[in-house]
Formats: sequence, structure tokens, C-alpha cells
Amino acid sequence: MTEESSRSAQGRAPLRPQAGPEAGRVRLGLCSVTFRRLPAAEVARRAADAGLEVIEWGADVHAPAGEPDTVRAVREATDRYGMACCSYGSYFRATPGELAGFPAVARAAVLLGAPRIRVWAGAAGSRSVRPEERRETVSCLREAARIAADHGLGLAPEFHGGTLTDTVASTARLLDEVGADNVRTYWQPPLDTPGEEALAGLASLADRVCAVHAFSWWPGNNRLPLADRSDLWTAALGLLDGRGVEALLEFVPGDDPAVLGREAATLRGFAGRTPSGRT
Repeated sequence: MTEESSRSAQGRAPLRPQAGPEAGRVRLGLCSVTFRRLPAAEVARRAADAGLEVIEWGADVHAPAGEPDTVRAVREATDRYGMACCSYGSYFRATPGELAGFPAVARAAVLLGAPRIRVWAGAAGSRSVRPEERRETVSCLREAARIAADHGLGLAPEFHGGTLTDTVASTARLLDEVGADNVRTYWQPPLDTPGEEALAGLASLADRVCAVHAFSWWPGNNRLPLADRSDLWTAALGLLDGRGVEALLEFVPGDDPAVLGREAATLRGFAGRTPSGRT
């Protein structure tokens, strides 16, 4: 570890292993991109009021990597409302042209107190990617994982169309190709995929999943209340229970902050929690 990365790692609170009946339980939270138009402090306050525990702060609006003073202010707001930052939602696409900027992303994650950086696995889907382009993405992810590890951080690609994590098989292959201990994956229901099929994919990846983006879209990107896919999400959270992952609300119907309390209550119910958020 370099002197700089050692200082960076020392700037974070050490992660403490969970113990007792709460060990490994799914933590419930919010992706800040859900409410891009709200100030960060308002996002943190609303998340706390809704009984959520963690926030994934996005780099696009709330916590840009090139604005350390803004990132520090976001960290202060997170702490003020008793929340924790579970992830830094970067939009690093693991392409050669972006790699030089990744150290700044890692430094921003440290400032936020995030243990993990969310990234995108390239700029092409697994069915259309050229072999050399796939190799470049793997190489960039491997280097990003090394930089993240030097800062005491994990790395995880979003499970998303138009990238190399657009299918379960391609995601598993990519993680094997990168071959880094600090790299896991996100998961979310693939677009227009029936619940049973989506759950089968999650079960296949479950040991390698660090977080899920929770939403109910059906059909297409029609945003429904989370409760409208209750069978999917009850089973998904049951499958992930005990694995120490996060379930993060993302893109609520109408991007309406007023429905956050309802959606958070639904998510708690799926996780088997009481209204206070305790099991």
C-alpha cells in the first residue's frame, strides 16, 4: 500500500464484523439517484425519516469525485442524520479512457466513508461486445480493483443491460476473469423478466452479490409500487438474508419523495422487519 493510500484508508472508520442475531442481515437503504433533484442533506433526512439505514451516494449529482468539499458536506449530512454510506455510486465504465480518473473516484469513496464503489462493466453488452473490447474492460476492472484495494475498498459492477453484467452467465464469467478478491456484483431484476426467472438468476449469483437495487418495473420501465412485485422481492430478500448485503430502493414511482415512506415500509415488510426496522 502506498503512503497516500495508507493515509486514505486510515481516514475511514474500520469495518466491524457483525455479531449476534443481526449478523449478516440485509441492510435496507436508498440510492441517492432516486431523488437527483433534492439536495443531499434532504435525501439523507428523508431516508432517515423513512427508517432506512444506509445510502448509496451517486457521483453524478450529489457527490462528484472532482469536488472533495462537496463530498465532505455529503458525508457530514449522512452522519448528521444517523445514516451510513454503504456504497459510492460512480459511473466509471471501466474503459481505457476513464481509467486515469479512477484514483479520484477512490479518494471520494474514502471521504464518504463508503466501503465499496459501484461501477459499470464497460460500454457494450455481452452479446455485441468485440473480444478485444471485452479484454480491455476486464483489464480496466482489474486495475480499478487494485486501486480500490489500495484504498481499503471493494468494487462491484452494476447488473445492467448494455454492459458485460447484462446476464448471469456473463457476470459470473467477468468476475472470474477479473479474479480479484475485492470484486463482487450488484443485482437487480432484469427488464421484462418474470419473477421466477429473475430469482433463478439471483440464486445462481447469490454468493457473489453484495447489494441489490430494489424496484418494481413492469412491463418495461413502467414504475410500479414495490408491493406490486411482492412475490419477487419477498423471495429475493429471503434468499439474501444472512449474507450481509444491502437492499437499496431505486427509482420510486414518479420520482416522488412523498412515496419514500411507503416504499421503505414495504421493503421492511419483505425483509421481515417491524415498522421500527428491527427484526
